[in-house]
Amino acid sequence: MGRTVPTYRMTLESIINSWSDFRRALPKEDREVFDHMVNRARAHASASTYAAFSDPVEGALLSILLEQEKEIRRLGGKG
Repeated sequence: MGRTVPTYRMTLESIINSWSDFRRALPKEDREVFDHMVNRARAHASASTYAAFSDPVEGALLSILLEQEKEIRRLGGKG
């Protein structure tokens, strides 16, 4: 039978899982922020799939940065 290539969403969950020790070491209030942050990466999984980065962490980090930039602009009154 042929080999199955994991989807980006599956790979992203694996990446997030690999960060679990870091998450566990955070104080409770930071864990909540961390969870919100990784949900932002999940929100842009389709764009990361389309981009087909050689390193899937790149898509996760760009997704998080994009959402942070949107929040900075919102707070600064720039749209």
